[in-house]
Amino acid sequence: MDVNTALSLRMTSLLLGPRSQPDVLGIAEWFGAMQAQDLNSVLWSLGARLPGVTLPEVVAATERGDVVRTWPMRGTVHLVPSADAHWMLDLTGVRALTGAARRREQIGLSDADAERAVEILGTALVGGRLTRSACQAALRDGGIEVSGQRGYHLLWFASQRGVTAIAPNEGSEQTFVLLDEWAPKRNSPSREEALAILAHRYFRSHGPTTVKDFAGWTGLTVTDARAGVAAAELVAVDVEGVEMWADPAVLDAGPVTGWWALPGFDEYLLGFKDRSMMATADQLARVVPGANGVFQSTLVRDGRVMATWKRTLGKSAVTVAVQPLTEFDIEEARPALERFAAFVDLPLRITVKNP
Repeated sequence: MDVNTALSLRMTSLLLGPRSQPDVLGIAEWFGAMQAQDLNSVLWSLGARLPGVTLPEVVAATERGDVVRTWPMRGTVHLVPSADAHWMLDLTGVRALTGAARRREQIGLSDADAERAVEILGTALVGGRLTRSACQAALRDGGIEVSGQRGYHLLWFASQRGVTAIAPNEGSEQTFVLLDEWAPKRNSPSREEALAILAHRYFRSHGPTTVKDFAGWTGLTVTDARAGVAAAELVAVDVEGVEMWADPAVLDAGPVTGWWALPGFDEYLLGFKDRSMMATADQLARVVPGANGVFQSTLVRDGRVMATWKRTLGKSAVTVAVQPLTEFDIEEARPALERFAAFVDLPLRITVKNP
């Protein structure tokens, strides 16, 4: 198939076409994991796939306990089904632990400090949740130094070990819980089954795409990535000479057209190593200025990046500043931006910056 067809199918897989899921858990299960380093970004990633749902409704859904934020892969925070958090941490998160001792040397922590911190947090969080600052206070009270990057490392380490996880915010502050309390139901596939599950979920939510993209997304070795693909129910497709894989249920989808206003850390871009189907190299350089890993929110038409945008929430309106990356009529994009304004329950104001 040609690139245009593959991109249209990819938008269907990403739940940006006619296919949908009924709720937050359904979306998390569909993707397997969604980039969630930035909380506001993942809340809108969910909202963009749940037409008519508002921000308070999405936040309320994350309080039910069936989804959770943790560090399952690549050392970054993702939203995952709570029941799958343990096996994902064991399968893909464990690779991040291999460099943990060296990182502790750099920031002045011992292995004993890290193990003690896990014990302290495991005790302090029994029966409830604590804010990030309260967790760090508990560590200090237990004789653990948390200045500089130490506090973050220890909170990450406890979650990477499957003891704690990130719960919804209290106000603007992050909170933590015990993973076993937040997720009493725990799926336990074998390693071979887990590879197949992860491959199937990735390609049904991102395909058609490549094994290299899957390995990059998960942090798995290419050998493990190929083993997962071989065990999953997927179909190989040729996209202008490149072997890609997809969920066979997606292949009959019709063309996906229209506009989307997507957050910067959406799976639309973050889910791929090769983003050339969605944007040119020059456009990507402006989406990630300075190649610093901080993605700007994007306006997307028919699967391709057209502009970046930034929102400012005011008391009487949300102002969206649009930076075009190619020529288009801003009124064409208004309905997509109106959907975001409805999500935050504010009237929309649009400003356009010159390219």
